[in-house]
Amino acid sequence: MLNIVSGFLNIADLRKKMLFTLGMIILFRLGGHIPVAGIDLLKMERLFTQGNILNFLDLFTGGALMRFSVFAMGIVPYINASIIMQLLQVVVPQLEELAKEGEAGRKRIASYTRYLTVVLAAFQAFGMSFWLRGVMLENYNFLFFLIGTVVALTAGTTLVMWFSELITDKGIGNGASLLIFIGIVSRLPDYIGQTVTLVQGGASLIGVIILMAAFLAMLVAIILVQEAQRRINVQYAKRIVGRKMYGGQSTYIPLRINQGGVIPIIFASSVLLFPATIAQFIPNPLVQKMAGLLSPSGSLYMLFYFALIFFFTYFYTAITFNPKELAENIKKYGGFVTGIRPGKPTADYLEYTITRLTLVGAVFLATIAIIPTIVEGLTHITSFQGLGSTSLLIVVGVALDLVRQIETHLVTRQYEGLLA
Repeated sequence: MLNIVSGFLNIADLRKKMLFTLGMIILFRLGGHIPVAGIDLLKMERLFTQGNILNFLDLFTGGALMRFSVFAMGIVPYINASIIMQLLQVVVPQLEELAKEGEAGRKRIASYTRYLTVVLAAFQAFGMSFWLRGVMLENYNFLFFLIGTVVALTAGTTLVMWFSELITDKGIGNGASLLIFIGIVSRLPDYIGQTVTLVQGGASLIGVIILMAAFLAMLVAIILVQEAQRRINVQYAKRIVGRKMYGGQSTYIPLRINQGGVIPIIFASSVLLFPATIAQFIPNPLVQKMAGLLSPSGSLYMLFYFALIFFFTYFYTAITFNPKELAENIKKYGGFVTGIRPGKPTADYLEYTITRLTLVGAVFLATIAIIPTIVEGLTHITSFQGLGSTSLLIVVGVALDLVRQIETHLVTRQYEGLLA
């Protein structure tokens, strides 16, 4: 921590990146307090007491949904669009070839993702307009409300998407993850206040202590798993080029147990929130019952959540880690994994190792996802209902990634100083 503070004070480039990120976060928080016209906020607040799917959605926007601000949909449409595009890259050969074209191909895919984000945001804003007819101000024209809401929410989502990309390009950390992180952290004072109110109203203090102990244990477990690595030893043979000798050193490949980090959690949550949100817009008893099952405390939600975490953990690892390419690069530079022949045997060994590690990571993520629901059921303390395992994993994962990027920047700057 002292190194980070020292780097912030002494390194101009790092200070510029952190101040830029802070500026984007401030704009994001300010936009979350600009309401869309035509909504009775008192009726809107009462609506949030009827189902925790809304509270769970509101958690990712930092309260912007409850206030029905221009940022009410937050970064979720952009994440959904990113998921769809990554899935399409596996199914559509043209997109797969485009992804392999390097920087130019990635830029085109990023453009397609932005267009898809606007389409999803407009569709979701249109559904929200019909759903919120009951909380409009009296004598407010519905057509004006419909047009104004779709335009405002779509523009707000586009602006949030722009903020996230600016943070990723010019700031510190992953922009989308960081904005979700800020939204979650901003709700902590509310949860603490609700817990104090429950205790003052007669709730069990022991239950609160048990709940806090469970959250602390989960934090420790998440940090341990997020930081755990399986190191594959690699030995490079000595090579003589001209009069110089290269190689002859030993290094390792760090394979993390949770290779996907926080991304599978965000993807799984976003995919489940989308149908649950749509179900809220349809005033049909059967659909509403299904929406209740798809709420974060519903049994069907937990089942799908468990399965989707498995899927996205393996999916994200598959698209980010290529054992064949890594094995070829090791062989190309005269290296070999200790005890394994170069080439295909190395690729098979790396694939076998990463598959086992991914299984452990997926089991951990999926198991820890249901712990808060169990603990809340035992203690009957529901003030932290929104801050479940999903939120904890996102907060810890983003915080660790942010610290790691800052430390990498500090190390790079140190080597640049030595070489100057």
